[in-house]
Formats: sequence, structure tokens, C-alpha cells
Amino acid sequence: MQYAVDSRQIKRLVLRVAYCLFFFCLPLSANCQLPTAGWSPGLQQAYADLIKLRLPDARQQLARENPRNGLTIWLADYADMITLLISDDESGFDRKSSLQQERFEQLERMDPTSPWQRFAMAEVKLHGAFVKLKFGREVSASWDIIKAYKLLDENARLFPNFLPTYKALGVLHVLIGSVPDNYTWVTRIIGLRGDVRQGMAELERARQDATFRTEVEMVTLLVRAYVLKFSETDSRQLAQLVAQHPDNLLLHFFGATIQIKNGQSDRALAFLQTRPTGPAYLPMPIVENILGDIYLQKGDEVESIRHYSAFLGQFKGQNFLKDAHYKLFLCHWMSNRSTTALPYLQRVKTVGRTVTESDKAAQKFAEHHADRGLTPGQTVLMQARLATDGGFTDRALAVLKPWSESRFPALPDRAEYQYRLGRIHQRRSTPDLSVAPFQRAIFLTDSADAELSFGATAALQLGYVYGQKGQKELARKSFEKALSYKKHEYKNSIDNKARAALNQMGP
Repeated sequence: MQYAVDSRQIKRLVLRVAYCLFFFCLPLSANCQLPTAGWSPGLQQAYADLIKLRLPDARQQLARENPRNGLTIWLADYADMITLLISDDESGFDRKSSLQQERFEQLERMDPTSPWQRFAMAEVKLHGAFVKLKFGREVSASWDIIKAYKLLDENARLFPNFLPTYKALGVLHVLIGSVPDNYTWVTRIIGLRGDVRQGMAELERARQDATFRTEVEMVTLLVRAYVLKFSETDSRQLAQLVAQHPDNLLLHFFGATIQIKNGQSDRALAFLQTRPTGPAYLPMPIVENILGDIYLQKGDEVESIRHYSAFLGQFKGQNFLKDAHYKLFLCHWMSNRSTTALPYLQRVKTVGRTVTESDKAAQKFAEHHADRGLTPGQTVLMQARLATDGGFTDRALAVLKPWSESRFPALPDRAEYQYRLGRIHQRRSTPDLSVAPFQRAIFLTDSADAELSFGATAALQLGYVYGQKGQKELARKSFEKALSYKKHEYKNSIDNKARAALNQMGP
């Protein structure tokens, strides 16, 4: 049987993989460590400084090294990628694009009998993909991901005992394995093969090499946080990893982002408050944005405003501007300053760009609420959402306590109320109390004409609840239900997680 190839489906599939990789691009690049034997002391120091985000010292050292050495080429490209991702300097990206291609070609001319050649080439392609995604060059980034995958796949076949290959390849196989069933034929056409269990086994294999253990552990935790299910054991392992590296800004930053993703913002705050600072480290204005998020979740709008304002004053890029203005609107709105709040929301539509998911969400919110803000019920739901997302469930439950479903006149708000209630109980380790609200959220979503996300998100979380209870078939049906929703704003991430969960369950 023949099938017509839809290029749009291929693009969506590859972008799905590429965007997931973007979440943990810096640690993935940090894994590109070569064995210390054969390294000059200067290159060893440059590498150590890079993975701590001590960029000025790393660049000074690289400038003293042989520019034709493949390790120097790779580390110089790594330094450029980090700088561009954090600075959001699009003009710098335009200047560096031809240089990166030149570096790739230099590596291409090196010894093809060494597994390090393809590995370094693949990493340079991944560097380019991450930066291109940052600046909205999605199609070009997609094909860089495919090229990197093919180089790593070839390396694994030619040098099966070369462990560094399996760090990046393992992540790619996890992501490919989390692709929904209706896209798997596309992965086969473009040569992407793998599954979640294979990818996790490859990461565990790479972990056996003591040289790479710390980096592999970080990558594995990132995969669990952004693709699979993050556990309390994972959280303890993350805390231990960060504590072992007090001078590593990269680990503190990604440790914080993981804990925020895991709904543990107090732990994220601790990582950021103990992070190393000073002129030796690359400036990271994005940390101010993250701190603003944490204090907004805690209900401390004054402190949140201070951090968002600091971010806007320091940041020179175009990403996250819509998100920051949207959050400033929320800070003022929650403080009953509607006159001050609305101009921030109106500004969302004119500042920055919509490349990141958070900026897209802010733009969508502004288009619906810029002239009127939130109703009292919607304000309550927003407060409950923010508190729950941060893991402040006592506050979230107190906010919702005076309310019931019948007090919300709009069906979407009633569906959200039930979903928020389910998430609160789920995060309070009372999962049995979350089942009925999640089921009700699914019912209300299915009854609505609008393309709501609450049915899919509730079905996903219900699958996790049933899985924890050992009710495998109910869990499977819930994950399949999450996949069944054809269109909603979180479809990519929900589908990835549901597919990954089904893949892990096996037949």
C-alpha cells in the first residue's frame, strides 16, 4: 500500500522532537565531554569553566589553544551556543551562522575512523538546532536534528562500545518513542527509530562510565521531568547533584527549572538563592523572570513585580517579553489594581515575539482579556492555578474553599474548577480524592463546543493516578483518552507525555 507523504506532518513531527530537546539543550551539550587523557590542561580548564557557565574564563583559555584542534573547535561552538541561548542576541546569531557551518566542515575533514568525529559533528548540529529554535528558524532546526540523529545512529553501529554516543542518542530515542501513534509512520519515513525504554536503557548504559556519570544523571533527570514522570526519588537525586557542585551555575539553573516543572517551587527557590554569582559567570537575566514566577505562585505580588521589572531592565532579547508583561498584569490584578494592571496586558500584544510556549500563551490570553481582565471567578481560578503549579497546595485549597462548581456560570470555568481541584488533591498526596474531579473535568470538556484543554490534561493526570494505584487498564484507557483530543493548546506536550507513559507500560 502506498501513502502520500504530507510535508506538514513531517515538519510537525520533527518540531515535536526538536522542541522537547530545546528544554534541556545546555546539559545535553555539556555532556560532550572527551576523556581527559590527551587533553591539554588548558582545554580541560576551558571545558570545566564552560559547564559551570564561567564563559569569560573559558573563552580566554580557548583563545590560547590550537584553533585547528577538533576539541577547540567543538568547545568554541559550545561557548557560542550558550551565549546565544542566554543572551537572546539575534544579531549575534546571524553573525555566527556561517561560522558554525565552517566548524562543521572542519570536523568533517577530520579522521572518520574515530568515533569522536561523528560525535562532535552531531553536537555541532544540535547546537545549531537549539539556537535556531530560539530564534524561530524551526524548519532548519528540524533538519539539523535529523542530521545529528543520523550521525549518532551511524556512530552507534560503527562503534557500539563508544559510550558517549548513547547520551544524546538515548534522549532522542526517548523523544521518538513518545511520539503519538498517528505520527510513527512519519518517523519511519525520515529514518527516526527508537522507543522510551530503549532510550532510558541507553542513558543508563552511558551512566556506567564514571567520566560522564554526572552529566548523564542530569540529562536523565531532565528527561524524567519534561517527558516522563518525575518522582520524589528523582527530586532527592537532583538535590544531591546540585549540592555536590556548589560552583556550577548551570546545575543550579536547571535544577530550579526542573523543580518548578515538578511543582516544587520552594525547592527551586532554594537552588536559585544559593546559586553562584559574580562577574566570572555569564549574566542570566532569565533568573529574575523565574524568581518572579515563584513569588507570584506564593502570592507575594510585591516581590514578584520587583523581579519581573529587573528582568525587563536587564534583558536585551525578544523572547519572554510577552510572558513577563502578562505576569505583571497578574501581579497588579491580584492586588486589586485593575487600572494599573490592564496596560500591561494591552502591551503584551505589541512587545516581543511568539516563539516560546509561554509567550504564545501570553499572547492568546491578551487577545481574549486585554480590554476587560478577569471575572471574579476567573481570578480565583488563576490564583488556585498559580499556587498549585508552585506546590503551595494549602494556599490553593484555601482559595477554592468558598467556591463550588455551580458558582461558575461558564462551562469552561466549571471544567477548570474541577481540574484545579483534582490537581490540588493529587499534589497533596490524596490521589483518591482527585479521581472524581478529574472525571468531572473530562465530562464537562466533552460537553463543551470549545476546544478546551482540561479534558486532555485531566485524562493524563488520571492515568498517572491509576498507574500509581496499580490499575493498569484504567491507566491505559486514561492515557488513550488524553491522546484522543484532536485540538487544544497543550496538545504537543500532553500527547508526548501520554505516549511516553503508554510506551513505558508495554503491551
